[in-house]
Amino acid sequence: MTRLTAEFWVQAYLTRLRLYEIPAFVVAHGDNTAGAVLIKLNTLNGLAVAYQRSFDLMSGERTWVVLSEGNETDVDAALSKQRGFDPDLWVIEVEDRQGRHLLDEPGLKD
Repeated sequence: MTRLTAEFWVQAYLTRLRLYEIPAFVVAHGDNTAGAVLIKLNTLNGLAVAYQRSFDLMSGERTWVVLSEGNETDVDAALSKQRGFDPDLWVIEVEDRQGRHLLDEPGLKD
């Protein structure tokens, strides 16, 4: 099975968010082909949630799981720590008071 490049997936994700008028931007530009992607959902009330893709060994599917959640400063610290481990990492910040990130929609798991 052919996998999408990280850059292609990020651009498709940002486009999907724009269609729903959800502001988002690239905080950290990772490796264009194989960089992992983290999503920070900022609800603009001092709280945030960071998501990472995970591979379920039992089902073989990829899914989004919470990496960190709570005060935005704590979530930012967790993201900075991850970037320290992996400089090829992408970080996308989504800003939505309703908490929409669209990661559960079809086509965004791959």
